[in-house]
Amino acid sequence: MKPPAGYTKAKPGEVCILKRSLYGLKQASRQWNKELSKFLKVLKFQQSTQDYSLFTRNLDGEFLVLLVYVDDILLTGTSLTQMQEVKTALDKAFTIKDLGQLAYFLGIEIHRTDKGVFLSQRKYITDILADAGMLDCETAPAPLSRGLKLSTEAGDLLEEPDVYRRLVGRLLYLGITRPDLSYCVQHLSQFVHSPRIPHLRAALHVLKYLKGTLDNGLWYSSSYDLQISAYSDADWSSCQYSSRSLSAYAVFLGSNLISWNTKKQKSVSKSSAEAEYRSMSATANELVWIQGLLEDL
Repeated sequence: MKPPAGYTKAKPGEVCILKRSLYGLKQASRQWNKELSKFLKVLKFQQSTQDYSLFTRNLDGEFLVLLVYVDDILLTGTSLTQMQEVKTALDKAFTIKDLGQLAYFLGIEIHRTDKGVFLSQRKYITDILADAGMLDCETAPAPLSRGLKLSTEAGDLLEEPDVYRRLVGRLLYLGITRPDLSYCVQHLSQFVHSPRIPHLRAALHVLKYLKGTLDNGLWYSSSYDLQISAYSDADWSSCQYSSRSLSAYAVFLGSNLISWNTKKQKSVSKSSAEAEYRSMSATANELVWIQGLLEDL
């Protein structure tokens, strides 16, 4: 930071004391979030105890939901009038840009019909394929080759390991709408510290699978079924190096998949039953959080 033009009182070796946050400082994002949250509470929004980026408002029989991602905001509700009032207030306080009906958000494409909403990342996948020079590549029937076994030692080290790390990071983000990638991305993530040629070859195979499934995504029907159901599974002692097991779960709201995860367990399970119980425990933890989130809504 430099003193404003024309300020000549500062002597060599002296520094200025900031009385407020400035854009670019390490604490700026937190200060912005505090300021926005404070303003939304003035507008009678309640901040969720389960997700601090979620705000809800019940006022005069109308219900609004507002979601914040840094300085990107989603707003929906039962009253167009109240929604417009909120947007007007936000614009007056911070100056905002209204992008209209939601169609694209943080790399996610939103397609709305009378029967529900479809989420996909077709453009994001296309960008990944273009960067890898694989727009015209052949397709693959599955994310990983049948019988694939990756090792931390087999194959030569990559000369540019950041290429692999960046690709795996992009696949992780793609998992927002692609639960079918959950296992393979978890598997590939184990080698980001020291990636080798076979690891990159496996990651590029995932891109071949994506080429053939560009239009896959998540469908959320407009059903009134709010029954929560969950499924868990475990692969006992699946890691050839640590003998740790793999946990996985999927949670549905009605027929809609709302949460899923594939993760290596933190400690070694001494039996398949113990591995299954650990997976069930992780699933139960997720269900408790989801229940709290739904109660906030």
